[in-house]
Formats: sequence, structure tokens, C-alpha cells
Amino acid sequence: MKRTGIAELPLHGGRCPPWLFSRMRRLAGATSKIIVHEYGKQEFLRRLGDPFFLQAFGCVLGYDWHSSGLSTVTMGALKEAIRPDELGIAVCGGKGRVSRRTPSEIEKLGDVFSISSQKIERLKYASRMAAKVDNACVQDGYQLYHHCFVLSEDGDWAVVQQGMHDRLARRYHWLSEGVRSFVEEPHSGIAGDRREDLVLDMTAHESEETRKASLDLVRDDPRRVVVYVREAEQRSLDEYLARSPQVLTLIMPTQHGITELTERTMAALQRAYELQPSNYEELVAIQGIGPKTIRALALVSDLIYGKPPSWRDPIRFSFAHGGKDGVPYPVDKATYQRTTEILERALDGAKLERREKLDAIRRLHDFF
Repeated sequence: MKRTGIAELPLHGGRCPPWLFSRMRRLAGATSKIIVHEYGKQEFLRRLGDPFFLQAFGCVLGYDWHSSGLSTVTMGALKEAIRPDELGIAVCGGKGRVSRRTPSEIEKLGDVFSISSQKIERLKYASRMAAKVDNACVQDGYQLYHHCFVLSEDGDWAVVQQGMHDRLARRYHWLSEGVRSFVEEPHSGIAGDRREDLVLDMTAHESEETRKASLDLVRDDPRRVVVYVREAEQRSLDEYLARSPQVLTLIMPTQHGITELTERTMAALQRAYELQPSNYEELVAIQGIGPKTIRALALVSDLIYGKPPSWRDPIRFSFAHGGKDGVPYPVDKATYQRTTEILERALDGAKLERREKLDAIRRLHDFF
């Protein structure tokens, strides 16, 4: 079963001290080798696709348990620690500008892993679509700024990416295993600490008819969309503002409304019309089709065809462990026990210096 999900973490400033990062890199590399040796490359990717594991992994490496930096620093340490030619696994991308290098880094691994050019293109497509879906199709207000694409020599992959909104970071996990569509319920375990009042989720099953109607609009004539956008936006405001007073600051801010489609958006719609996409995923994949276009098509689909999209935040439950002092809430002992056991099994039999191994486990037990 595929494992994906979301974790929400407070944004912390500052940098990881070099003395800690060097140790994190060493322990991350050793732990990764053990997991791959004991359970295989696919299991390693499964664990990275599980927010439970990554959170516990960052803890055992000694980083702040609740900080947004746990994601970026842990993945950064993992990227430097893993040798692709030795482990058959590689980490591409990272934070900020580094995330834009993901496609070129995937291409370079083609020779290392002897992956065909056709498969490399599919991997680059998966990386791009995972980011685009979480940024455009799931409009929860979190802007992505970190994207790591982890792939194996067998062509399997996992994605760990993070977005930011109002000093809060939300982490998204993907796993190639079982993903049949990027736009139809691709997340099987979405979770977070805070449920937003209103989220446009075009990947939800409830949005299926809206996806079909959006596709029909694009394949017909983009000029039809322009006529109805202003009316559709106002109708959306009237209907949903009453349900959520925060809507104007969260989902539909007045300074960034879509009552006027920009030239760039119209150019993207025209390009989509010329390409005549056969399904919604092909539509989303078109360059220039971003959050505003996705939203405009969804609102107009509701207005014309009466096919409303899902406005429910797809978050199900929290992956956070809590804190020993009750902040943000008391420690969830059952969850913490599970993550502890996962790492203890992974560390069991590790070829680490005994002192470093015991210190790693003791840090987790002391906190528990």
C-alpha cells in the first residue's frame, strides 16, 4: 500500500551548526545502509514516504523534533550521506534554488543507474507533477519551497516536499508504489496538525465531475471562461464567506483575486485548447496551467454545469508527537512508541561504533 501524507511544523530560523550536521550526515548514512541491507531499497523509499518515519528519523539524528528545519536538514544530510553507486538510491533536489536542479540531477543518474532515457523522462515528469499537484490542485495556501525526489536504480521513487504559510510549514509525502493518477486521490494518508477552513482540493473524489467539466471548458473555447470568471468568483465569495470568515485572508485574498484573467493565464488556456488534452492530468501538466487557472476553471464549472469541487481540507489526522511539556499537546505515547520501534529495528545490528549507536537510541528514549 502506498504511504503518503502531510506533517505540519512551526517555522524556525537559524542554521544547523556544522558540528551537528557532520554527525547527522554520518548517522543518516549508516542508518540508511542498514535499512537497505536488511529490508531492501523499496522499503527504504516506503519509509521516506511515511511522515511518522521521517519525523522519528530527524529526532534520532538529534535535530529539533518540532521544527520545520527537521525536514530540510534531515533530507540535506541524507543527500550528502548516500552514495548512489554504492546504495542504488539517490536524493535529488532540496531547498529553494537547489530544488530547481532536480531534473538535471535525475538526468545525471541515468548513467550511474543505467536507466533508459525514456524512464528518466518519466521520473522527471513524476517530480514535476508531484510538486505541481500540491501547489496548484490542492490549494491549501502553502507555497512549496522545498522538494526532494528520492529514486532507486529500479526506477521507484518517493517525494518529500514542504510548503509554507503564515509561519507554519506543511510537509507532503509521496510514494510511487500504487500511484495510478496524479490528480485522482494521490494522497492516501494526508495528515496535519491544523485543518484549514477552506481548501480547494481538485484531487478529491468529490471533484471528479468538476475535473471533467474543467476539461470540457478548455477543449471548447477559452473565451467562454473569460465571460463567466467574474460571476463565478463573486458567487464563490458569497457562498463560502458565510461559512468561513477567514476565507478572504486564507483562500481568496482580495489583492490576488482571479476576477481578471491575466495574459499569461489566457495564453496557457489557449495552449491547452490547441493541445486538446485527453484527460485532466494532461491539462494540469501543461506549462502555464497554475493555481489561478485551475481555480478559475473549477469555479466556472460549478457556475455553468453545477459541478462543485471539494472545498474540504484533505487532512485526516496528525502525525505530530506532541511535547513533553504539553506543547502543542501532550505526547501521543502510542505513536511515539511506534516510531521508536521502527528506528530501533533499523538500528539493530548496525555497524556503528557502540557509543554512537547507544547515544542515538538513548536520545529517543529519554525524550519518550
